[in-house]
Amino acid sequence: MSDAPSIVQPSPDAPRRWQPLGAIDRRVAGVLAEKAKTTPDIYPMSLNAICTGCNQKSNRDPLMQLEPADVEESLDRLRGLGAVGLVEGYGRVAKYRHYLYEWLGVDKVEMAVMTELLLRGDQTEGELRSRAARMEPIADLAALRPVLDSLMAKGLVISLTPEGRGHAVSHALYRPQELETLRAKYAGGRPADLASDGAPQGAPAGAPHALPSAARAVQAAASRPPAIGGDGLGGGPSEAIRRELDNLRTQVAQLRRDLDESLADQRRLSDELRTLKDALGA
Repeated sequence: MSDAPSIVQPSPDAPRRWQPLGAIDRRVAGVLAEKAKTTPDIYPMSLNAICTGCNQKSNRDPLMQLEPADVEESLDRLRGLGAVGLVEGYGRVAKYRHYLYEWLGVDKVEMAVMTELLLRGDQTEGELRSRAARMEPIADLAALRPVLDSLMAKGLVISLTPEGRGHAVSHALYRPQELETLRAKYAGGRPADLASDGAPQGAPAGAPHALPSAARAVQAAASRPPAIGGDGLGGGPSEAIRRELDNLRTQVAQLRRDLDESLADQRRLSDELRTLKDALGA
């Protein structure tokens, strides 16, 4: 089944269909949208497949451990909102698909961005670009920003920090209390766990995004002379170099996480394809 039917953008005066969702409903919707793009051969999805996608440890924040009953209740809620539908013609196993293109009023690239935000929440533009580019081509930050502008105009994306380097954004489908907590998290500036600036502008889609900036930090630190202490001798690393080293450690840790996620995605895809082949008797 095609991921994106022919999409008719709503007129500016059309009533908004989407509304805030709870954390489980956001995860279920995000999984359906992700799998429709990344593994179309197993889409629409069964209840158990959706549950597995919700609980996977790669490309998810926060991690969840949902039971099939939790996912089934969420699917019922999303069906009631018109965001998800039950697909007939798949035998005794119920299959589900999303209607998020129509429900959110977005195009294919906007859907990729919203999917990543639903699955991971707040993140920098650089992180968002590199992650969403696995579903739809987004060449660089210059290509991402018009997409974000469009989503902000639709009320679907919010800005959490001032625009510029390290600009952090998230979706707007939080419940009011969650949204208040999220804004409070950024009230004093960028949180420490988002210290990486993400992919540099112009980085190719899918490339690990921490390495180029990490390499630049190493080069900059190595090229500087040691700081001179009050006694005229080298007094150890200066505060600036210590900050650069801290930033480098954060970026390397982010790179490790991204590599782990990529490997986990590959293993998961291999398992899903093997299960499909077994089901088809191939």
